[in-house]
Parts: sequence; structure tokens; C-alpha cells
Amino acid sequence: MRLPLIAGNWKMNGLRAEATALASEIRTALDRTPAEGVDVLICPPFLALAPVQEALAGSSIRLGAQDVHWEAKGAYTGEVSTAMLREVGCVFVIVGHSERRHIMGETNEHVNRKVKAAVAQGLTPIVCVGELLEERSMGDTYNVIERQIRRAFDGMPAADVARTVIAYEPVWAIGTGKTATPHQAQEAHRFIRKLVAKIAGPEVGEGTRILYGGSVKPENAKELMAQADIDGALVGGASLNAESFVRMVRYRE
Repeated sequence: MRLPLIAGNWKMNGLRAEATALASEIRTALDRTPAEGVDVLICPPFLALAPVQEALAGSSIRLGAQDVHWEAKGAYTGEVSTAMLREVGCVFVIVGHSERRHIMGETNEHVNRKVKAAVAQGLTPIVCVGELLEERSMGDTYNVIERQIRRAFDGMPAADVARTVIAYEPVWAIGTGKTATPHQAQEAHRFIRKLVAKIAGPEVGEGTRILYGGSVKPENAKELMAQADIDGALVGGASLNAESFVRMVRYRE
């Protein structure tokens, strides 16, 4: 059985004090009334990782980062290594988010290197895939997704693929207020699951958690998560409000 994962991607929001306060508020709410059968993850900006880890210490809420470099160390100005993330308590890391692909110029090769480095160092990568609006309009959605996933997992044994999470994020729905319908999201998730099964075997395909991201909010979370192949959510803007995020964690209530 795949345990749902609700992950908050805070992006470039929150100074240390703000991030700590938000993490503490989320923790207090979930300590007071735990959400059974759901994994919860917070991914704050790099500079807030250490104080947020302190705020979450002893709780079941997990800590993740928003990106990582594939090299262990060296002359890579501005980058952060897997060891640095592990040192501050990270267990997850987002890799290949559309904003990094389309704004920062990150390639499928970069994503592949990052996924391999994360898995090798005991981090669970959340591998983001998804199509642009024009790609969906041209009927190219599944070709884009397949290319991104195959290249992300290129050269990886099935056992390593099994240690990843995938997030389907249609780029046209990120931060726009638009959301894929539950049917559209389920179709994409089912395609991804079948593709992972082809790449790494049926057991890995069935066991891989596939999250939906793209303007997820409390109002649509329950319907999206009711779909057979949607195993949680990668939440952007709505994760910056504690009440909103906790409502999504409790989507089954």
C-alpha cells in the first residue's frame, strides 16, 4: 500500500523567523490532532533549513530541500551538496521542478545526475515532470512526460528507481490558479505508473508514489487524492499558510 505524501514547497519565500513560525504552527496543529496514515514533508528555502529542522525536531514531519547539486563538493559557486542537506536533517529533495527547468535552464541530464546523487547519499528525490500548455495543446503531453522520466532514470537499476517519488506537475497549472481536472490528472498518473513499470518492473511501478502538483488547494485536494493513482500532493502557494496546508494533510477527514 502506498502511503500518501503531502509535501509543501515553500519556494523562495520566508526569512528564518517567518519559516520557523510557519513550521511551528504546522507542527502544533498536527501534534494536537495527528493525521493518521499520511506522510508530511516541508521544503523551505536553503537558509531556513536549519531553523526549521530545529522547530520540527521530535515530530513526524519530515524535512526536504528544493534542489541539490550532483557533485559532492568543489568549485560550484552557489550550489548545495547532498552531504550539506543531510547534515541539516533533510531526507527528501525536490529535483527537476519546472521552474528550474524553464527558468534556470536545467536539462534532463542535470536531473538524471541529481537523482543519482540523491539516491546514492540516502536522500529521496521527488522527481518533477510535466508539460507546457503548448505541449498539451499539441497532444504531446505523454511524449514529454515519457522523455523526462526515461532520461531522469537513465542508467539507474530498478532498486534505485524504487527509492524515488515522482511529482506530475502540468506547467500550465503551476501558480496560475488553473488545475488539471481529476480525470486529466489521473490519466497522467496512470501513464506514469505504467511507464515506471516498463522501466523498473511491475513491483516498482505499483509501489512508486506519484504526487500531483499544480495549484493544489484545500478545495480540490480531496477529489484529486481520491483518484486511484494519485498518492499525494506537492503543494506550492497553499503550503505557505499553516491552516491551508494542514487542511490538505487532513484531506480524508
